[in-house]
Amino acid sequence: MTLHRILRLVAGAFVLLSLALAHYVSPNWLWFTAFVGLNLLQSAFTDWCPLITMLKRAGVPETRDAGPR
Repeated sequence: MTLHRILRLVAGAFVLLSLALAHYVSPNWLWFTAFVGLNLLQSAFTDWCPLITMLKRAGVPETRDAGPR
């Protein structure tokens, strides 16, 4: 899986998880939803995301290799 696919997967999972927690546990979990949204918004303007930095350090490839299968 590539870097940007993992980023979208994690962001979507965090939003859905925090919405479920807000519904079943406490509405305060909506602050986590807001944090994820604000992080996505700031990364659109600054072109920097903490998760991408961590994934790059972990060795996740940015693109899929176009080599033979």
